[in-house]
Amino acid sequence: MEKVYQASNTLEAHSLKGLLASHNIPCLLKGEALSAAVGELPTDVQGVTLWVAPEHTYQARVLLQEYEAQSQTRWVCGYCGEDNAGSFELCWQCQHNRDD
Repeated sequence: MEKVYQASNTLEAHSLKGLLASHNIPCLLKGEALSAAVGELPTDVQGVTLWVAPEHTYQARVLLQEYEAQSQTRWVCGYCGEDNAGSFELCWQCQHNRDD
């Protein structure tokens, strides 16, 4: 197994695991149990990491890079004009779809 990503939190890790699974890439999460020790452990060991088999490493990294690029792109809601992070599919202010 090879480490392909360190998630910010458990929710992100599970979302990314689902993304990889939707592309038929099995993924193992490591570090979930460490969230109970936040404050007791150094920050560099607290994150949840995603691991895949060597034959899936390249494809997994491509998908994860696309995820990161998308999450950094901001968009403006066409309905209310609110500025939103690229990771949002719905406007956080008015809940209209990104594509509306």
